[in-house]
Amino acid sequence: MASVVVLEPWYGGSHRVWLDGWIARTRHDIATLTLPDRFWKWRMRGGAVDLAAQFDQHVATCGRPDAVVVSGLIDAAAFAGLARRSLATTPIALYAHENQVLYPLAPNQRPETDLGLANWRSMLAADAVWWNSGFHRDALLDALPELLGRQPEPTDPQALERVRSVSTVLWPGVDVAGLIAAPRTRREVPLVVWNQRWDHDKNPHAVFSALAALASDGVPFELALAGENHGHQGMSDQVRFELAGRIVHEGWLDTDDYRSLLTRADVVMSAADHEFFGIALVEAMAAGAVPVLPDRLSFPELVEPQWHDAALYPDGDLRRRVRAVLNDLDGWRARLVGLRESMARFDSAHAARAHDEAVEHLIDS
Repeated sequence: MASVVVLEPWYGGSHRVWLDGWIARTRHDIATLTLPDRFWKWRMRGGAVDLAAQFDQHVATCGRPDAVVVSGLIDAAAFAGLARRSLATTPIALYAHENQVLYPLAPNQRPETDLGLANWRSMLAADAVWWNSGFHRDALLDALPELLGRQPEPTDPQALERVRSVSTVLWPGVDVAGLIAAPRTRREVPLVVWNQRWDHDKNPHAVFSALAALASDGVPFELALAGENHGHQGMSDQVRFELAGRIVHEGWLDTDDYRSLLTRADVVMSAADHEFFGIALVEAMAAGAVPVLPDRLSFPELVEPQWHDAALYPDGDLRRRVRAVLNDLDGWRARLVGLRESMARFDSAHAARAHDEAVEHLIDS
């Protein structure tokens, strides 16, 4: 059994799901040092100071761990420098949930190259880079040469190859076993669930516009709004107006109620412009919802190839696809037999074993 310290500067959302799921099932001794899930830019620029201080105190009290895992919303190079006396030769793995090189800008937002360069420094400082999807790994490593090429002086091309050579895909782990086994509730009117963030990168406007058009055409469905919604009151008001009488739930749910909702949901939709994994979508598919997802980003990795045609739609086809699904739900379910059960490969138990093995490889390397 190895001793591991995990640094999580954003202990909330998908980061918390990843960490809690691993800790609950690990065979190692894992200690966590965390910061609240707020002020993400400050976490990137300044979180290393607080976490280095926490790490120094942990080492002084508990001794030096066998390995350190740093979650990616931090400048890991800054952490390594600030904690160098406590770290000594302890190996570091970086878990890459997201990056700021490829993150789509919000309206009126200006690009901030320093955040992307912090991601780059973090990868260089790590002895291993763990990615939450193969799509994420490939997309960022393909994009980095352009970012680095815009800097005043060239970067050693071998640096990028070194990062590639220490890269491993470790899906974050989702608690899906219970969802797959749960009985479903049969409904007369199809229920569409929105269980993603309302932020611009998830493109909720496209989803709600498509549903509003179908509602105006008299297509039967109801809508449950269970995604995290902070600071989007204007969009919420518009959705309530355009889909009046269709919304059967709105707001955050505790875990049991959320999982119960998913077993009643018939359809889950996405029009995301940015997705490196998609925990909420895996949960909905594990509960038996028919997915209507773009045929890009991480989605072809979540859905195995035999279901791509039925689960994924090409750009520009969202409205037509969801209309077809809602008008023939049984037919689309028949095309997706086995998809629900296939989500078992993302279960937290499998992910924890893979993470534990990655720790052992990190220590032995």
